[in-house]
Amino acid sequence: MARLSDGLFNDMDVLGVIGYVLEQTRFIFLVPILKRLVNLCQVISVLLFIDAAYMAIVVAIVKLRGRTPEKVLKWESFKNDDIELAPSSNHPMVLIQIPIYNEKEVCQLSIGAVCKLSWPLDRMIIQVLDDSTEEESQKLVRLECKKWESEGITIKSEVRGGRDGFKAGALTAGMKHSYVDEYKCEFVVIFDADFQPEPDFLERTIPFLVHNPEIALVQAGWKYGNADECCMTRIQEMSLNYHFAVEQKSGSSILGFFGFNGTAGVWRIEALNKAGGWKDRTIVEDMDLAVRAYLRGSKFVYVDDVKVKNELPSSFQAYRYQQHRWSCGPANLFKKIAMEIIKNQNVSLWKKAYLIYNFFFLRKIVVHIFTFVFYCLLLPATVIFPEIEVPKWTTIYIPATITILNAIATPKSFYLILYWILFENVMAMHRSKGTLIGLLETSRVKEWVVTQKLGESNTLRQNLISPHYSFPERLRWREIMVGMYLFICGYYDFVFGRTYLYVYLFLQSIAFFVVGVGYIGMSVPSNH
Repeated sequence: MARLSDGLFNDMDVLGVIGYVLEQTRFIFLVPILKRLVNLCQVISVLLFIDAAYMAIVVAIVKLRGRTPEKVLKWESFKNDDIELAPSSNHPMVLIQIPIYNEKEVCQLSIGAVCKLSWPLDRMIIQVLDDSTEEESQKLVRLECKKWESEGITIKSEVRGGRDGFKAGALTAGMKHSYVDEYKCEFVVIFDADFQPEPDFLERTIPFLVHNPEIALVQAGWKYGNADECCMTRIQEMSLNYHFAVEQKSGSSILGFFGFNGTAGVWRIEALNKAGGWKDRTIVEDMDLAVRAYLRGSKFVYVDDVKVKNELPSSFQAYRYQQHRWSCGPANLFKKIAMEIIKNQNVSLWKKAYLIYNFFFLRKIVVHIFTFVFYCLLLPATVIFPEIEVPKWTTIYIPATITILNAIATPKSFYLILYWILFENVMAMHRSKGTLIGLLETSRVKEWVVTQKLGESNTLRQNLISPHYSFPERLRWREIMVGMYLFICGYYDFVFGRTYLYVYLFLQSIAFFVVGVGYIGMSVPSNH
């Protein structure tokens, strides 16, 4: 009996020692570290708020004062020559490039829309840069080009031997064809394979370049043919509308700089060449070119009343690949171009600071990592560590203000604001991963997966409505693990906490679970 008691006490002593060690570890290491991280996140939160408020104020002032690009810059329409008659010397020579890679669902739509542009036939050349490896896609491109060529359009289907340099390589190869110089092309327009410009696109954008020699790029806005297809596309529309209406417009209005969106834009060929042309050192060749051109003194203009129809990713997989490219690429470009910006002698110190701090550091790197780390990791952990207090202005007031600023850009979807918050937090995990891959230059840093587009294919859309994948194939374990962590923290707060943070934690965990089991991005008929 004595031996049994001695063993029991020994076990209790061991448990006591373990408990003591854990308690000391908590107070000496975990709590101080978490406090410092939370304090850092509070500072970052304020910096992001200041940046968002700055952009919103700029846009509000521009709108109130009616400072449209047409009023600020010189803009005159071309003489009303009969565009069906040639020649028409009043119009400059324009090269239009359509890069395509296995996009048979949408290539005909884009080629057809471009061929219908209102511009003298002898003053434009259309290049279809077809890097497709699928025979069906190649055949459709050839047939579409022959169709429009027979109607008098100067259209050329250019096929490379490989896919070196991805999109940047295709655009560069297109510019090297002898006829580009022979026709003395002054401007080049880029449309991705799913973009369908209105007939007056050139008539509304080219005059900015003709009458303002300091302008190197005219960027048009986007509109979406399938925005109402499902909740995920509606959320994408909200984010992209904010990007154009606030980020692009504020940059254009104050500094004449913003990141080129890679499509629906017109470049002055002379400025493009002086900046070094297209480079394939990253997967964001468009942003790379924009930064280099800006460092040479060029200015850009965003024309928000010219919008080009395109398609949003309908499947989560396609959207995830797109977001990887949009987060990994800028981070990798920042790593490679930061010293070029610092050493540049052509722009002011203020413009250098804007590029490094606002454009790259805050908006392309910090925001993704902060959103995931703070709202999905640190904030949930504070319920287990009551010693750490997070002020309401960090958890409620600042994020609420930034969220409202985002939602205002798409008033019709304001009621989806809660879904937008939860889904953006889930996507912050993928964007954070992409950002770190770009900074560290790991194996996926040059991964380029063309975003799947469906066009008018009812068969593909039906596959999304009724997924044919089995349940195990749809599981995404990273999202499920984060969802479990959030749920556990929420349950702990519900049982032992003194706040209502568990409401957010439960909702956010559900969002991660929904994505984790693959029930996101499936199309739903618009009438539903």
